[in-house]
Amino acid sequence: MFSRSGSLTVHLRIHTGEKPFKCEVCDKGFSSCASLKRHTRTHTGEKPFKCEVCEKMFSESGNLYKHMKTHTGENSFKCEVCDKRFSTSGYLAVHMTIHTGERPFECQMCTNFFRHSGDLNKHMKTHTGEKSFKCEVCDKRFSISGQLTLHMRIHTGEKPFKCEVCNKGFSGSGNLNRHRRTHTGEKPFKCEICDKRFSHSGSLTVHLRIHTGERPFKCEVCDKGFSASASLKRHMRTHTGEKPFKCEVCE
Repeated sequence: MFSRSGSLTVHLRIHTGEKPFKCEVCDKGFSSCASLKRHTRTHTGEKPFKCEVCEKMFSESGNLYKHMKTHTGENSFKCEVCDKRFSTSGYLAVHMTIHTGERPFECQMCTNFFRHSGDLNKHMKTHTGEKSFKCEVCDKRFSISGQLTLHMRIHTGEKPFKCEVCNKGFSGSGNLNRHRRTHTGEKPFKCEICDKRFSHSGSLTVHLRIHTGERPFKCEVCDKGFSASASLKRHMRTHTGEKPFKCEVCE
């Protein structure tokens, strides 16, 4: 039941599939004007909702509400595996996929799987080539506003995320989270084939290629394949003769 006829009208579109509100940038359709308005912010980068404690900005009021719990300490949802606590059941559900390895969101174009629907949406832009966000300093373009925000810190030198243990600064929260594991020794990413554990998901991805034999990084000179981009970079020096590491004692 609905208290307003307009709410019923929007709800019925769930059943009919009608999406009359179109984005003028990417032509994506939405069932309500409010949903379109929220979506438009992914193109404009607008973040009208500000945290009054730390001044962090958000594109949706719901995200601000969840963020505020990081200041109040309200973390009612506990992971039964590692005891980490979260402010919402949704955050806990996403966290649990670290332990289960579940990646329920599949790209229909390349069959990559993702833990979050948001990660899938970002990934889809690698297929469409859409890059709506431009750096005003160097004109580099990005598919999501968050990437532009991180990139801008290259120009400004800003590193707002500080490690509580060693006070090292980082430009992104993800980099800080990965760094923290150097102190805690946490290795949440496990290989399901040999049970070896890793502190970074990227390290697990590279490791799995030992089992699959996949070598996606090809040398353009001799066509030799490598499992990691760093291995290819080292190999390229055998062709270029580059020796970037100098002894400061004997030069």
